[in-house]
Amino acid sequence: MKPSIPKGTRDFLPAEVRRRDYIFSVIKKHFRRFGYQPIETPVMENLATLTGKYGEEGDKLLFKVLNNGDFLGKADATALAEKDSDKVLASISKRGLRYDLTVPFARYVVMHQNELAFPFKRYAIMPVWRADRPQKGRYQEFYQCDADVVGSDSLLYEAELTQLLDGVFHELGLKAVIRLNNRKILAGLAEIAGMADNMMDMTIAIDKLDKIGWNKVAEDLTNQGANAGALQVIKQFLDANSLESVAPLLAGSEVGKQGIAELQEVFDLVAAQPTNNKIEFDVTLARGLNYYTGAIWEVAVDTDAPGQESIKMGSIAGGGRYADLTSIFGMKDMPGVGVSFGAERIYDVLQDLDAFPEDASEDLQYLILCLDKSILTHGFGLVSRLRARGIHADLYPKSTKLQKMMKYADQRGVPEVVIIGSQEMKSGNYTVKNMKTGNQQNMMEKQFERLPEYVRLAKGDGVDHDTA
Repeated sequence: MKPSIPKGTRDFLPAEVRRRDYIFSVIKKHFRRFGYQPIETPVMENLATLTGKYGEEGDKLLFKVLNNGDFLGKADATALAEKDSDKVLASISKRGLRYDLTVPFARYVVMHQNELAFPFKRYAIMPVWRADRPQKGRYQEFYQCDADVVGSDSLLYEAELTQLLDGVFHELGLKAVIRLNNRKILAGLAEIAGMADNMMDMTIAIDKLDKIGWNKVAEDLTNQGANAGALQVIKQFLDANSLESVAPLLAGSEVGKQGIAELQEVFDLVAAQPTNNKIEFDVTLARGLNYYTGAIWEVAVDTDAPGQESIKMGSIAGGGRYADLTSIFGMKDMPGVGVSFGAERIYDVLQDLDAFPEDASEDLQYLILCLDKSILTHGFGLVSRLRARGIHADLYPKSTKLQKMMKYADQRGVPEVVIIGSQEMKSGNYTVKNMKTGNQQNMMEKQFERLPEYVRLAKGDGVDHDTA
């Protein structure tokens, strides 16, 4: 049998995993710096938990898990005979793979409400699954890196999360455009355009503007009941490029004015502190998820930045505020807000830009090579002591030709090798060769250095001294 993996999934080689660890470590460091706490939720959720939370299109992308045992024996016989897929599915599947980390978080909060201190700030870095059409930057299995705070409606958190987005991309060396809007502004537009009852359909159509263009958006809106007057209002709105120009258009909508006021306050708070990336109002930003009710974010690569002009990638982070997500699980008056980093897309962008730090793919600092069999015991002792000091080191398992051992070191991508002959064993002054430059130096055991901090943190050893 020819080995293969499901479409939309990937294997990762060691160097790729270490680069991914680098991304995760940077994101995690900023999560911790802002006071977010880690949680984990199951890979599977009950379908009842997931269904209806992501819009009609989202529901179609849910991966369903078959019931255990003789699932066909318990299937709806009538539905089977009629080939009614939806009814059959309801009788043979009660679980699904998580689609995102936000809905499971809402379920988590409700189930553990008596164990949490509110406002509760959490982060999670875990895989999610979507039955989407695979393409560059879009996979059926991928990691999300989420930070959410629940239990407060303070706009300070909108400003904080904007800072968080800005700080992460700055440390990753990636110039980004952080775009913001507010769903209340869109609700005001729907009210003015006479589409309040079809707001969700309107926002889904608007969210596709940059992909399909206005003509197609107008066609979709017409199909949803928009008349010529409504289309004119919506087009005028979408042509606006600032909060100041949008405000007069929504003067007749209280919810629209509230959205403008909230977003202006967020921009004022963010502007009071230095930032590193573009932070802009985007009137076309809608994000087609049902649960967003306030501020919404979407982050893209800044293709105006030098060296990034050729990058073609969708959003690399996003998020928003939700006022009533937990109410679907029986817990009312629990507002929340959060953002999510698309680690897979960030990886692809950094790879395309060749922007990973040189040592981001390294997790082994030293490889010890013994020139004689009798030296192996000494080498084993040295590598053990280095490891005890938190240094990542390995020992070539036997004495053989130096050329063969050096080839192995090169294949492993080891930055430095320690060559031990009889003289080095006696003196304790070891020959250390840099594999990149070819330079050699003599070092005593106490002179051996640890890996860069972020590499150690990604591997789970050491303490985050960055915040100490």
